[in-house]
Amino acid sequence: MDFSKTYLLENDRVRLEPLNANHIPLLKSIAEEPFIWTYFLGRSNGKEDFSAYVNDAISYRKKEKEYPFAVYDKKKREYAGSTRLFDFDEELKCIRIGYTWYGKSFRRTGVNKGCKNLLFEFIFEHLKLERVGLGAHAENKISIAAMKSVGCKKEGELRHLFPSIKGKGRANAVLMSVLKHEWIEQKLINNIL
Repeated sequence: MDFSKTYLLENDRVRLEPLNANHIPLLKSIAEEPFIWTYFLGRSNGKEDFSAYVNDAISYRKKEKEYPFAVYDKKKREYAGSTRLFDFDEELKCIRIGYTWYGKSFRRTGVNKGCKNLLFEFIFEHLKLERVGLGAHAENKISIAAMKSVGCKKEGELRHLFPSIKGKGRANAVLMSVLKHEWIEQKLINNIL
C-alpha cells in the first residue's frame, strides 16, 4: 500500500476520497451529532476537537500508519462520514478497517454497504491481501450488526478492553473479519442473484 498515493474509490452509491483538511467544514455538522462519538476513544467529541481529530488522521497517513477517507453519498450528494484503513501488514497480508462513522440520516441507506464493498474490493483485489479485520465496542450493537450485514464473521472478544458506556465496569471488544475467499464467494453469489 502506498500511503502517498491518492486512492479514489467509487461505485454507484458512494465515493471514498482521501481525508484532508478541506473536509473539516464539509463533515463538521455531521460530526456534531453526539451519538457518533459514544464509542470512540479518540480525540473528538465532534465539536471543538473535530479539527484535531481530522488533523491526527492526516498526520497518521503521513507516518504511513493509517489511510483515512471521507465518505461521499452520491445519492444524497452530501458527505456522509469517514472511515480508515490501518494496521497494514504487508508480510502477513492483512489490514484493518475502523474509525468508521456516518451521520444519522445516512445509516441504513446503503452507504455503509457501498463503502465496505469498495474497501473490500480494494483490499482483496488491488492490494492482494488475505484478511481484513474489524472491531467494535461490545455495547455498540448497531456497529456489530452493520459489520455482520456486510459479511463479517465474529472471531472472538477481547475481554475488558474498554470502559463500559452503559454503566460501571469494563466492556469487551468484539473482533470480526472477512477473508479473501469469503469476499470472492460473496461477490459470486451477489452477481448470480
